[in-house]
Amino acid sequence: MASSNSYRLRCSIPGHEMDVRGLATALFPQGAFVSVSRDRTGRVWVPNSSPDRGFTEMHCMSGHSNFVSCVCIIAPSETYPRGLIATGGNDNNVCVFSLDRPQPLFTLEGHKNTVCSLSSGKFGTLLSGSWDTTAKVWLNEKCMMTLQGHSAAVWAVVILPEQGLMLSGSADKTIKLWKAGRCEKTFTGHEDCVRGLTVISNTEFFSCSNDTSIRRWLVTGECVQVYYSHTNYIYSLAVFPNSQDFVSTGEDRTLRIWRKGECAQTIRLPAQSVWCCCILPNGDIAVGASDGIIRVFTEAEDRMASAEDLQAFEDELSKATIDPKTGDLGDIKVEDLPGREHLNEPGNRDGQTRLIKDGEKVEAYQWNVSDGRWMKIGDVVGGSNQQTSKSVMYEGKEYDYVFTIDVNEGGPSMKLPYNVADDPWLTAHNFLQKNDLSPMFLDQVANFIIENTKGHVLGQAQPAGGDPFTGAARYIPGSSDNRPGFGADPFTGSGRYIPGSAPNLIAPVGVVDPFTGGGAYSSAALRQKTTNIYFPKTDGVTFEQANTPQIIAKLKELNGGAPEEHKLSEEVLEGLEGLLLSLSGPNSNEPPPTLQQINLLWKASHWPEDIVFPVVDIMRLAVRHPQVNQVLCGEAEGIQLCNHLLNLMRPEGRPANQMLALRTLCNCFSGRHGQALLMSQREMVLSRAADLTTICNKNIHIALATLVLNYTVCLHSQPDLEAKAQCLSVASRALETVQDKEAVFRLLVALGTTVASDQTAQDLARSLGVSAQISKYSSVSDPSKVGECCQLALLAH
Repeated sequence: MASSNSYRLRCSIPGHEMDVRGLATALFPQGAFVSVSRDRTGRVWVPNSSPDRGFTEMHCMSGHSNFVSCVCIIAPSETYPRGLIATGGNDNNVCVFSLDRPQPLFTLEGHKNTVCSLSSGKFGTLLSGSWDTTAKVWLNEKCMMTLQGHSAAVWAVVILPEQGLMLSGSADKTIKLWKAGRCEKTFTGHEDCVRGLTVISNTEFFSCSNDTSIRRWLVTGECVQVYYSHTNYIYSLAVFPNSQDFVSTGEDRTLRIWRKGECAQTIRLPAQSVWCCCILPNGDIAVGASDGIIRVFTEAEDRMASAEDLQAFEDELSKATIDPKTGDLGDIKVEDLPGREHLNEPGNRDGQTRLIKDGEKVEAYQWNVSDGRWMKIGDVVGGSNQQTSKSVMYEGKEYDYVFTIDVNEGGPSMKLPYNVADDPWLTAHNFLQKNDLSPMFLDQVANFIIENTKGHVLGQAQPAGGDPFTGAARYIPGSSDNRPGFGADPFTGSGRYIPGSAPNLIAPVGVVDPFTGGGAYSSAALRQKTTNIYFPKTDGVTFEQANTPQIIAKLKELNGGAPEEHKLSEEVLEGLEGLLLSLSGPNSNEPPPTLQQINLLWKASHWPEDIVFPVVDIMRLAVRHPQVNQVLCGEAEGIQLCNHLLNLMRPEGRPANQMLALRTLCNCFSGRHGQALLMSQREMVLSRAADLTTICNKNIHIALATLVLNYTVCLHSQPDLEAKAQCLSVASRALETVQDKEAVFRLLVALGTTVASDQTAQDLARSLGVSAQISKYSSVSDPSKVGECCQLALLAH
C-alpha cells in the first residue's frame, strides 16, 4: 500500500572516502547526525540554514587503527551534558568521543575481534557486539560483564527500555534476550545471519537477516509477523518515533519504507550495499552506502532537492550496472524479455522492478508511484546469454565474477572480483592484502573461488550459502522430629539420615545468626535504625551442622544394597568413619585427617549418583579442615574437585547432590586454598549455580544464596568489576524465583556487600534493574531482617 506522501532525495553528502558503515542521530546540535566509515573516521553533520537543504561537517573523529563499523550516542550526563559518541571498529576496540576534540576521551579494550554493533542505555551503560561471538557490557570505562552463549559473530545488539533487558543477534541465526547478564530466552526463526535489531517498545522489537526477511517479535518469544520485500541481505533497520512504521536497507541497493506492515516505498540507490540508516528528528531518513556517500531523503517538499539535483540523482542511478549474480534480480534470459513497449503499462506497486530488452541490452526500471512513471535504475550485465564474455563491471574494469563476501570472522562485507583466467591463490592473496585480512584465510578464500567457478560457466547466480566465512522432593536440614516415619529419606525411602539434622553438632552454631551474631536468626535484639548491621559482610558463611552416627549409618546402609562392583571395602568404610570422627573439632581426642583418608574420600565421592550423597556430605564437612582444604583444593587436585562438584550440580541431577555440592563449595571458602580455587573458577561455578534457581527446593536456594554471598565477601575489597557484575547478575536472577526468606535475606546481603562503597558497582546495579528485584521485599516483616536489609540495600543502590 503506497503512502500518501513519498520520500524524495533531500541531499547527497560526500565526505567519506570509503563505505559508510554506521549512522546515528545526534543529541546535539539539533538535527545533527553522526556517520562512521571504513576510512577510519567518524563525522558529525549539522543541517545548513535554509534555503540550503544540505549538511555541513562540524566535527571529524579519528582514533581507530582500522575500519570503523558502528556508532551510537551515549546520553548526556552531568560530566558530559552534550552526550558522548561511541564507535566500534575492526581494531577490536570501542572509542568514546566528545564533541570537543578529534581524539577519543578513552578507548575500551577487551574484544578479541571486530566490534560491529553498539547500543547505549541508562546510567551510561554501553553494550557492544563483536565477531568474537560475545557481547560486552561497559560502564565508567570498564567492562562489567561478558555475555557468552552465541556460537558465531554477534552482528547486532540493543538495550531495551526496561532496565536490565538486552538483545543480541548473531550469525548463528539466533537472537538472545539477556536479563541482568543472563540469557533468558533464545529466539529462533531466521534462516541466516541476524544482521540488525531495533526496538519498537518495552515489549516488541524488529530483527533483520541475510535471509531477506524482517521479523517482529514479542520479548516473550513469539514471532508475530514476518515481512518480505528485499531481494538480498538486509543490513539495518530504524523505527519512526512513537510509531510501528520503520525503514530498512540492504545489499539489494535499496532503502525501503514500511507503513502499516507493508513496504510502501522502495528507493534504489546507485551503490551495491546500503549499509545503514537512521531517522532524524524531523522524520527525514539518512542512509550510508558502499560508495562512501550519505544520502538524506525527506517527505517535506520544502526540504527536497532541487529539480536539477533530483534529475542528477536519477541520471546517476540509470547509469548503474546491475549484476544478476548479486541476487538483486535473479537469473535473466534475455530472449524471454519484452521490449520497451512494456514500459507503457503502469506498475502495480511502488518499487516494482521491470526488465526490458533494448536490442542487445537489458535495462532495469522501477515504478515510481508518486510520479506515476517507470524510472531507469540501471543496465543489467552478466545475464545468461553472456556466458562466454566478461560481464561484470567493478571499479572501472570488467570481470567474469564479482563475489559479495560477507566476512563474519575477518572483515566487513566486501567485493572479490575474479576472472577465470586468473590464479585463484594469487587472487585470494591480493584480496586479503587489500582488505587488511589475516593471511590465515588464504586457503579458505582460494577454495571458495575454485568451488564457485567450476566449469568456467559464467553468468549464473552465485550458489546460495557459498560465502567462505559465514556460513520436587526436599532434602530437609534441621529436622529433629522423632515421630515414626517422619524424616524418611526422600531419595531411598528408608532410614532417617537427613543431612544437617540432629542435635549433635560438630560445630555447635545452634541458632546463632551468622550475619548479626543474634539468636534465632532474629536481629531484633541488635537492631539499630541508624546502623547497617547487615553489610558489607566481611566473613564467609559455612554449613556446619552434622550428625555423625546418622551419616555413618546411612553410608553403610547404602553400601549394603549397592551392586557388587560398587561396594566399598571395609578399609574404605573405616577410613571414611575415621575421617568423619577426626573432624569433630579441636577439642576432640581424634587424630587429624590423614592423606590416606582424604584419598579414600575422593575415591568414594565417585560412587553412583543415586547413592553418593552421604559421601558428599562428609566432603562438605571435611573441606573446612585446613589439611583437607589444602589437599583437595590445591593446585593439583582443585580443578578436579571443582569439576566433580559442578557435575553433581547439573540441572537434571539429583536435588540432594545439587544441595550438598553447593554446600561443599560454600565450605571451601573456609580455607585459603579453597578461596583461591573458587575465585579462579568463579565464572564457571556461578554460571552452573545460577542454573539451579529454577529448581523448586528451598535448601538448594539457601545454599545457592550462600555461595553468591561468599563470593561477594571475597570480592568486596577487590576492584574486579566483571566478577562483581556476575554476582549482581546471579543474585538478581535468583531473586526472581527464590521464595524462602532465608535465601532472600542472604541474596540481599550479597547485593549490599557487592555495591557497598563501590560507586561503579552501584551504577551497574541500577543499569541492570537490580533495584526492581530488591524492592519486592521492602514490606516483608517476618522475619524483620529481610525488610530491613532490603531497605538498606535499596539505599545502597
